[in-house]
Amino acid sequence: MMRKLALLAALVVAAGCGQQPGTAGEAGNGAPAGIRGEISVVGSTTVQPLAEVLAEAFETLNPGVTIIVSGGGSSVGVKSGADGTAHIGMCSRHVKESEFQESPNIMVHTVANDGIAIVVEPSVPVDGLTLLQCRDIFSGVITNWNEVGGPAMPIIVVSREEGSGTRGAFEELVLGDALMAESAILQPSNGAVRTTCSTTPGAVAYLSFGYLDSSVKTVAVDGALPTPENVAAGTYPVYRPLNMITDGQPGGIAGAWLEFILSDEGQAIVVAEHYLPVN
Repeated sequence: MMRKLALLAALVVAAGCGQQPGTAGEAGNGAPAGIRGEISVVGSTTVQPLAEVLAEAFETLNPGVTIIVSGGGSSVGVKSGADGTAHIGMCSRHVKESEFQESPNIMVHTVANDGIAIVVEPSVPVDGLTLLQCRDIFSGVITNWNEVGGPAMPIIVVSREEGSGTRGAFEELVLGDALMAESAILQPSNGAVRTTCSTTPGAVAYLSFGYLDSSVKTVAVDGALPTPENVAAGTYPVYRPLNMITDGQPGGIAGAWLEFILSDEGQAIVVAEHYLPVN
């Protein structure tokens, strides 16, 4: 229901700005009239819920279209989009140079930007950390909250599994050359990370902005809270692109959907879903 409300609100806002989602005899926003068919979209579980909302919006404007969105992780998304296993791959990190070398025809379409928040179990009385402290906590150098101004309580690190785009971006932006703590509890999705962090005393984790809710407490990094406004202002340092991957220039439904995502209507939905627009 919340997704439907966000979708309707975004389309109303766009229409109020002079953008018409679709008129008689034509499909919405650049899609050919009478467009029909099905495409598959595979990859990042961070991008997945946003892609599902954007797919629903496009299907509403183009009733003959079906867009099937599924997860699997960013590495799966890059490979699937590059080799044509899926029409579009989803990736919540920068594409690696090795991936470009393996598939030189890759095209990267950045559809949104996303912050990565540091979150803690709500009873942890620590409101802010430096970027260096975050690195030392998640790499296992700092192991007790009393080392960063909190009580004498062991720190329980919760992380995504290997191959996750969120983890890859976090390691690049926060850990640098350090390695994730061997003691970290690994989870397969942002949702599972959130649940574990919210119910484990002393836990700390990292989450996509799109998964933040009241079950966890956000922590300021270098004095800036994890908000879209602070990312846009350049004060919050931990953010990354959300990408769609195709094998060369996409056409047909895939190309029309990507065009829609980057339109005023599509980017209004990106904002409604708590991500940062790219235009």
